[in-house]
Amino acid sequence: MSVRELVVLGTASQVPTRHRNHNGYLLRWDGEGILFDPGEGTQRQMLRAGAAAHDLNRICVTHFHGDHSLGLAGVIQRINLDRVPHEITAHYPRSGQRFFDRLRYATAYRETVRLTEAPVDADGTLAATSSYTLEARKLSHPVESYGYRLTEPDGLRMLPDRLAAHGIKGPDVGRIQREGVLGGVALDEVSEVRRGQRFAFVMDTRLCEGVHALAEGCDMLVIESTFLDEDVELAVDHGHLTAGQAAAVARDAGVRHLVLTHFSQRYPDPAEFERQARAAGFGGELTVAHDLQRVPLPRRR
Repeated sequence: MSVRELVVLGTASQVPTRHRNHNGYLLRWDGEGILFDPGEGTQRQMLRAGAAAHDLNRICVTHFHGDHSLGLAGVIQRINLDRVPHEITAHYPRSGQRFFDRLRYATAYRETVRLTEAPVDADGTLAATSSYTLEARKLSHPVESYGYRLTEPDGLRMLPDRLAAHGIKGPDVGRIQREGVLGGVALDEVSEVRRGQRFAFVMDTRLCEGVHALAEGCDMLVIESTFLDEDVELAVDHGHLTAGQAAAVARDAGVRHLVLTHFSQRYPDPAEFERQARAAGFGGELTVAHDLQRVPLPRRR
């Protein structure tokens, strides 16, 4: 059975707190695992969440600030210690290659796993599989930063009432799907497009074109909301978003499930992020993330 869910490993910004670990997010997408922004402590958070190194297929780093990347050293060494049997691909800004190299070889260990480096230096498609296309878009932050988006290919949904009207049943349903026509009945007469799911991951950034492009039409948008709206000047100065800004992006993009995260330690009440997001007019499903939370992707439309 396929599973599509976000496993939240950490939600703090800049520094961990008593209740929030550094960033870390594992997206389970059918049989694959994509680890986003492994901050310090990610390896232990994976253990607490029941996630193993064997679950990983890709690592996606948005940028090389410590709260988004210091956990790389431990995760990479754990991948090798556990002798993960499949290739793992790492995506990260090419401008931060020196930081990736330092983290990958921070200490001595025995390399046993093929870790493919696939740095990002422009907007575009990074990978295409039968299950998804992975894209990157540049964001606006003091250091080069990219957001990521997964798009599932559109499929077909067979329509039982139309099949019945044309007398198509049993093995003939499979035949018309394979061949596109059966007894003069075209496939599009008895089916409709099933829109593929879309997921986006947007971390440290000001409002910019890339944010909106990543969010457009997403079933789930995981997005930073470091500051509350009253501190919007701080957000702009430091290259971040407020709760209201993030929610307005989701509202305008038609996002179905908004996940807010990456919270500044200055705010003791996480409920205020939800209040401000609702005040901005977002009416979809909303999660103010907490560590070790599991958030399922919405059902297909």
